[in-house]
Amino acid sequence: MGEKVTEGRVVRVLATAGWVVIVVAGMRAAGPLLVPLILSIFLALICEPAVLWLQRKRLPSGVAVPLVIAGVILLGLALGAIAGASLSQFSEALPRYRAHLHNQMTQMLQWLGRLGLELSAQELLTYVDPSAAMQLGARMLSGLGELLTNSFLILLTVTFILFEASAFRRKLLAIWGRGRGSLDRFTKFAEDVYQFLAIKTLVSLATGIVSGLWVGLLGVDFPVLWGLLAFLLNYVPNLGSIIAAAPAVLLALIQFGPGWALIVVLGYVVVNVVFGNLVEPKLMGRRLGLSTLTVFLSLVFWGWVLGPVGMILSVPLTMILKIALESGEETKWIAILLGPSAEVSSLAPAVDEPDLPTSPP
Repeated sequence: MGEKVTEGRVVRVLATAGWVVIVVAGMRAAGPLLVPLILSIFLALICEPAVLWLQRKRLPSGVAVPLVIAGVILLGLALGAIAGASLSQFSEALPRYRAHLHNQMTQMLQWLGRLGLELSAQELLTYVDPSAAMQLGARMLSGLGELLTNSFLILLTVTFILFEASAFRRKLLAIWGRGRGSLDRFTKFAEDVYQFLAIKTLVSLATGIVSGLWVGLLGVDFPVLWGLLAFLLNYVPNLGSIIAAAPAVLLALIQFGPGWALIVVLGYVVVNVVFGNLVEPKLMGRRLGLSTLTVFLSLVFWGWVLGPVGMILSVPLTMILKIALESGEETKWIAILLGPSAEVSSLAPAVDEPDLPTSPP
């Protein structure tokens, strides 16, 4: 009997693993279609509070939704025009910046050689290329720009989602009825997702604005570009702030030298410590968090599946998955594994570990 139970569990595990592989392969193959759809859903979730606020002011959905969409279009056009011009100028100047950076590295290696540290400049530049960070930032923004070519499809999808959202709860009531656990779990899941996306977007927006103002005050070129990059990559904790800061720091190094670059680094550190370690955890609470390992693995996984936009959306996608897993008792343990250590200590009672013997009996 025990062998049959074990075999049944093995079959279920293998079937689940096969299902996951098929789904992931399908998502990777359908990436060009999935990325605009996922971005539309996120944009609709961010815009829905504004629609609800207008509806509470007694505006019908037929007026509230077009007003919000018009605001999104105007904001997108303004940011796209400014960021597009900056990105174009930066792409044209990138070879010049890269050559200058290589010259600085060569001079540094020559100085180290005079101190007795013999290093090959060409070999070091082959394996360690600081300008690759600037190219990475440009590629991520270029990938987002390519995605905006589907802006009409995205806005159309967002519009339909917002119109449908007001009737969606009534449909769920018709399916599940009032007082059902499924409806309560879905409502809690939706509230947690709204809370996470709203807080994350506001904190990311504040991070991008302050970072852009900081590098702009210091005279670094293309401050709007670096502010936009800081806003987008703030959705990726820890690693995102490093990737966002690297191009601006390297550009400050090229323009003004090591001292000014260090000042830029200090500014980014202060901004990310204040917003990332103080403001955001206080607003979200411990439960809406992920472990550092989960953040890194989600960045690699979603970046591989969906490309540069997947890297930006990696943490929101994983966070939504975690919230969904928390809503069911059978899958809650997976959500706990994805969460930070502080969450485990707050959810689980303290377990006394047995004392290890100091000497053999």
